Amino acid sequence: MKYLLRAFVLAAALALLAPIRSQAQTFIADLTGPNESPANTSPGKGHAKVTINDATSIMTVDVTFSGLQGTTTASHIHAPTAAPFTGTAGVATTTPTFTGFPLGVSSGTFSTVLDMTQATSYNPAFVTANGGTTAGAQAALFSAIRGGEAYLNIHTSSFAGGEIRGFLTAAPEPGTLSLMGGLGVCGALFLLRRRCS
Repeated sequence: MKYLLRAFVLAAALALLAPIRSQAQTFIADLTGPNESPANTSPGKGHAKVTINDATSIMTVDVTFSGLQGTTTASHIHAPTAAPFTGTAGVATTTPTFTGFPLGVSSGTFSTVLDMTQATSYNPAFVTANGGTTAGAQAALFSAIRGGEAYLNIHTSSFAGGEIRGFLTAAPEPGTLSLMGGLGVCGALFLLRRRCS
């Protein structure tokens, strides 16, 4: 009986944590030259992971890249494009580049945490275009990311307009945690009911 009660408490805790985790959404992009506009033949490749959280207004950005023809001059997120997964847009995030992004290299890694309530997380023109407030800019950027109208790219000395880019798409949801929590609660209740009968 003691073990069943522990299992029930654990399953209930997992089920309660699931809504907290669901406030954060992760988006990924494969960065390549053919994904640029106009497309190019760069052998460079990269991967980006962007996590946004409406409740905390925090956005994390993680990027790895290698094999660039030129050396890095800037990187940022552009948004919104006129249609999902196509076209170009102005820079939405920090200009001229993410603070701390490795410049003058052809490969590297980058990670940052941005407080989207701060004007320094944006291109000032993006804030102006979205009501003049960081709240308006955050709503517009997060909406563009969710709608497939935002891309991350890396500009280099060989490709001033961008050597590699990729549109951000939703990463598979870690719904397993929610599912397991719910199944655990149901299973514990079933066993408890059977045991008490």
